Amino acid sequence: MATDKNGSQRNEDLNAEIEQLKSDIAKLARQLQETGQHSYGAARRVASEGMEQMRAQGEAALEQLRANAGDLERRLADTVREKPVTALAIAAGIGFLFAMMSRR
Repeated sequence: MATDKNGSQRNEDLNAEIEQLKSDIAKLARQLQETGQHSYGAARRVASEGMEQMRAQGEAALEQLRANAGDLERRLADTVREKPVTALAIAAGIGFLFAMMSRR
C-alpha cells in the first residue's frame, strides 16, 4: 500500500504541475497578444508620422518649385520688355529648330 500512496501522491503532484504549466502558458499567450497589439500600434503610429512628414516635405518642395517658376517667369518677362527684338529672334530660332526636328 505504500506504493499506492506514493503513486497517488506523484499523480497529484504531476496534475498540480500540469495545471500550473497550463496557467503559465495561458499567461504567456495573453502577454504575447498584448505585446503584438502594442507593436502593431507603435508601427502604425511611426508609419503615420513618417507619412505626415513626407507629405509636409513634398508640399514644401512643391511650394519652392512654384516660387522658382514664378521668379523665372518674372525675369523672363522683364528681359522680353527690355529687349523685345532679341526675345523675338530667340523665339523664332527655337521654333525653327523644333520644326526641323519634327520633320525628321
